[in-house]
Amino acid sequence: MSKYTRKDFLGLGALVAGSLGAKKLSALEAPMGSASSNPARGAPLPPMRQRGGVVADTIVVNARVLTQNPAQPSAEAFAIREGRFLAVGTNADIRNLANASTKVIDAARMAVVPGFIDTHNHARGTVLLYEVLVGNPFEVEFVSIQSIIDKLKAKARTLPPDSWVEGQFHDDTKLKDKRPLNVRDLDQVSTEHPVVVRHRGGHTSFYNSRALALANVTKDTPNPPGGTFDRDANGELNGRVTDRATAVFGRVGLRPRLSPAEQEKRERDGIAHISKEFARYGLTSVHHEGGDLAAIQDVRARGDLLHRVSYEAQGGMVDTMIANGIKTGFGDEWIKFGATSEHTVDGSFSERTMALSTPYPGQNGYKGNVTETQDVLDAWVEKVHRAGIQLNIHANGDVAIDSYLTAVERAQKVYPVPNARPKITHCTLINDDLIRRIKALDAIPSCFTTYAYYNTDKFPFYGEDLMKRSMAFRSMLDAGIHAAAGSDFSPGPFAPLMGIQGMVTRKGWDGTTWGLNQRVSVDEAIRINTLNGAYASFEEKIKGSITAGKLADFVILEKDPHEVDPDTIKDIKVVRTVAGGRTTYPREG
Repeated sequence: MSKYTRKDFLGLGALVAGSLGAKKLSALEAPMGSASSNPARGAPLPPMRQRGGVVADTIVVNARVLTQNPAQPSAEAFAIREGRFLAVGTNADIRNLANASTKVIDAARMAVVPGFIDTHNHARGTVLLYEVLVGNPFEVEFVSIQSIIDKLKAKARTLPPDSWVEGQFHDDTKLKDKRPLNVRDLDQVSTEHPVVVRHRGGHTSFYNSRALALANVTKDTPNPPGGTFDRDANGELNGRVTDRATAVFGRVGLRPRLSPAEQEKRERDGIAHISKEFARYGLTSVHHEGGDLAAIQDVRARGDLLHRVSYEAQGGMVDTMIANGIKTGFGDEWIKFGATSEHTVDGSFSERTMALSTPYPGQNGYKGNVTETQDVLDAWVEKVHRAGIQLNIHANGDVAIDSYLTAVERAQKVYPVPNARPKITHCTLINDDLIRRIKALDAIPSCFTTYAYYNTDKFPFYGEDLMKRSMAFRSMLDAGIHAAAGSDFSPGPFAPLMGIQGMVTRKGWDGTTWGLNQRVSVDEAIRINTLNGAYASFEEKIKGSITAGKLADFVILEKDPHEVDPDTIKDIKVVRTVAGGRTTYPREG
C-alpha cells in the first residue's frame, strides 16, 4: 500500500469529522450609530425579531460590496454567523441583526470583494524558506548574472564536492545583462560541484560543466523525446536543458539527506509560510498542485492554515485514490480532494517550449515539446474519468489542448459522465475549434492571469498574431466558458490584483500591450478570480460570491478597482482578508 494511506487517507477521515479550532475573530470596533447614505440594491431584510432572533457574530458596514451575485450585484453591508454570510443588504438592514456582542467592522466605504481563488498553484513554501532564490518570486525585478553567481558561490562553500548547488526562481528575461545565463557562467560558481539554476517556469534548467559531465551529457548526446540539450551556434552545449531531458540529472550528484523529522518540519513550516503569503494577497482558496497532504493537515490542526485547499493529487496517490474509491470532493470545506494534479502534455509558455501547430518564429522549425503520446494520454484520461476524479491536464499550446480534448471526448463516449468539468491547466493558445470543443465539454480553463503584466517581455517570442489567441479570456467568456484564474506560482506571481490589472489592460510592466482583443472588464476579471474559481472545483454553491448562506470568505480593498487608473490596480492595498469569518490578514494575536 502506498505511503499515503496511513497519514493521508486515514488522516483525512479525521479531517472530515473534525474542524479547525476556532479562534475568536478580532475586528475593528465601530460605533453602532454610523451609517452610509447610499442605499444598496436588494430587498430589505425583515427586522431581527421577525427572523427568530438570529444575531450575527460579525457585521461589516459602510462598505462598497461587489458581491459577484447576479441577483444582488452590490450592497453596503453584510452579516456573518458561524463562518457563513447570514445576510447581505443595506447598513440599516444589517445593523438590525447585531446586538451588544456582535463584532462590527466599519469598512469606511472601502471595496469588499469575495475571497480570491487561485485554481493552479504549486504552493512552494519550502523553496521560499530553504532554497537559494536567484530571482524575485513576487514582483518584477531585474538581477545580474553576477548576483546569481555570487549567491551560488556562497552556497557552494558550505557543501562538500559533488553536492548539488541549486538556484531557484530564475527568470531568463529579467536579467540586467540582456543575455541568457550559460554553462560558462555557472562554471564560475564551482568546478567541483554540479550546479543547476532552475527557471521559475519549471520546464528549463541551466547546468554547469560538472553537472553535464556527471550525467554523461556531451555535445553528441541526442535529444530525448519531449526534451532538448540546447547547443550554441558552434554545436557546443550551452547548459540549457528542457523538459524531459532534465531527468538524467536526477540520478547523479549528492543531495541533502534530511531526517524524517526535519523533512516533516520543513514541510509544515513551508505550508504555514505560504499560507500567510496567500492571505496577505487576498487569497482564501488555493488549488494545490500536489504537495505534502499530511503537512497541510498538521498546519490546519495547529491553527495556521489560513486558506482553503483543493488538493490535487499526483502520481501514486491518484492510484491509491482509485483503489480506495476516493473521488473528487472527499474532505470538508477547508481541505478536500479536487482534480488530479496537472498531467503534463507539453512544455512551457514562459520558457518557449509549449507545443504549437506552427513553428516558433525564428527557431528553425522548432514547434515545442510534446511530452505525452496520444495513446498513453487516452488510457490515463479514461482511467481517471471512470474513477470519478476530476481530470486535469497541463496543456499550453494548441497541439496539447487538442490532444487532451480528443482524449476527454473519447472517454465521454465510452463512459459518459455528466457535469465532469475537466480542467485544462494553462490552456494558453486557442483557436475557434478549440473554443467550441471546450464549451461543449464544459471544460474549465485555468489560465495565467499575472502573465499579461509580469511576462510581457516574453510575448515578442510569439508575436502579436499568436498573442491575440493567448490567455484568451475575452473569447472564452463570450463563448460561455467558465474560465478561471490559475497563477501557476512559482512560474508566475500569484497576486490576484496583478492578474486583474493584466486581464483588464493587457499591458505589461514595460508599457507594451499584446492581444488587446482579449481584454475583459473589471467585473469580469473579479468574477474569473472568484466565482469562476469556485465553479472549477464544484463549489459555486458554497463560495465565490458574497451571498447569504455561503462561506464568509472576503477581502477588503483600500480602493475600488473600478475607480482607479487601470494601470494601478495591482497597487491597491489589501486591508483585510477573511476566511470563514476569521481574519487571516492581518494575522490576529
